[in-house]
Amino acid sequence: MRVILTGGSGLIGRAVAAELAAAGHEPIVLSRDPAKVPDLPPGVRAERWDGKTAAGWGGLFDRESAVVHLAGEPIADGRWTAERKRRILSSRVESSAAVVAAISAAAVKPRVLLQASGIGYYGDTGDREVEESDPPGDDFLARTCVAWEGATAAVEALGVRRAVLRTGVVLAREGGALPRMLLPFRLGVGGPLGDGRQWFPWIHMADEVGAIRFLLEHADAAGPFNLCAPNPVRNADFARALGRALYRPSFLPTPAFALRLALGELAQALLTGQRAFPRHLTAQGYAFRFPVLAGALADLVA
Repeated sequence: MRVILTGGSGLIGRAVAAELAAAGHEPIVLSRDPAKVPDLPPGVRAERWDGKTAAGWGGLFDRESAVVHLAGEPIADGRWTAERKRRILSSRVESSAAVVAAISAAAVKPRVLLQASGIGYYGDTGDREVEESDPPGDDFLARTCVAWEGATAAVEALGVRRAVLRTGVVLAREGGALPRMLLPFRLGVGGPLGDGRQWFPWIHMADEVGAIRFLLEHADAAGPFNLCAPNPVRNADFARALGRALYRPSFLPTPAFALRLALGELAQALLTGQRAFPRHLTAQGYAFRFPVLAGALADLVA
């Protein structure tokens, strides 16, 4: 299967491309400057895309093609100023509109579109268990996810199967949240964020990639999917587990006021969470490689 990836040079996209190439698929990463995409995995090639229009790449579709749409401005790379929030939202909606335009114009439609989203779709849900049928929240991240998901809904009327990836916190050695957490823990000053009672919907990179491949290859998989491990933990439990994995203490919390002072509105996303479960994914038959946090961290920080 030819698989076209937007955002394919990012942390998740590169891992997905490598997995698909190793499995015999033909991954194509879209990039504004293909010549500058570093160290693509063997079997993966890059094609040009401006990130905003359908120009130049709609002809890549064939009868056995798929699109994995991961493109979007990083969410946790700085304070949420008004301009940064505008870029976070517009990068997702504009790129999604371009994907729809390319599919609409193509003489041969792809079989499936996997649309990225986030577990933040549900907002702060407290201790309530969350599954895919639950309604969205009403904070900035939730509204962003609603707009992001809605921006590609039109492909379903074109006969394209669509699955939505509501991803939790992806734990990986190579980047993302985990490496940022490791330094304070290794220095012995790690601990929970705020009171640590907020739920922490996590997923090992191997399962993020495995679930994406699973949803590509299963022709009856459609609709929203929570991409998070089936055993969510509270933030304080995560901190204790990471401390144990590193043989370091984990009892020094980062006060909520300090997070808000440093990060502004972004801090609220770290101090709240979702007790989310991957009910739709497991019902489809996906088996997690790392369903329990201790095993995931043992693999990642060994």
